[in-house]
Amino acid sequence: MDPLIFAIAFGALSAVLLVAVALMWIELGSRAQSIAQGENRLEQTQAAVAVLQAQIAADKAGSARLTWRMEEANAAAAQRQVDLVKVKEGDVVLQADLDKERIIATTFQSQMEDAKVDSIKRQGEVELAQAQAAVLQAQAAGARADLQAAKAALSESKASVSDLQDRLAAAQRLVAELQKAVKK
Repeated sequence: MDPLIFAIAFGALSAVLLVAVALMWIELGSRAQSIAQGENRLEQTQAAVAVLQAQIAADKAGSARLTWRMEEANAAAAQRQVDLVKVKEGDVVLQADLDKERIIATTFQSQMEDAKVDSIKRQGEVELAQAQAAVLQAQAAGARADLQAAKAALSESKASVSDLQDRLAAAQRLVAELQKAVKK
């Protein structure tokens, strides 16, 4: 055969292999970018979960304070009842004190009810935060799975590139042998 035909065939084969390698290289770059984006999403999700956990801890502390206030209000209300019995046994002068104590007891009762409402509200917020944390953990698990899939795809890409490089080297050796054979 004519060396020109071999040169053209070799050039065409080299161009095809070069285009194939370039396409694989571009695909490998886009997969690496996808992996990096997946890792970024995972980090953002983990940060959001940490913030929610901190909010849950703060809400639990607030609920404990409200419980303590409610116990104080109950103790104060009990003390007012004792005072009420003493006032009833007293005279008209103590009747004015009795009215004041009733107002205070009502105020404490109102505060206790407000504390109960706040406690229920905080409990709802805690449950909502826990549900959101569960959703975020599920999203984090999905992101981890996506990351593993992307890593597997990257490994396959690397294997494909290595295989193409081996084939290119074999083709180059074959071309070199053909050139030697043609020169002889």
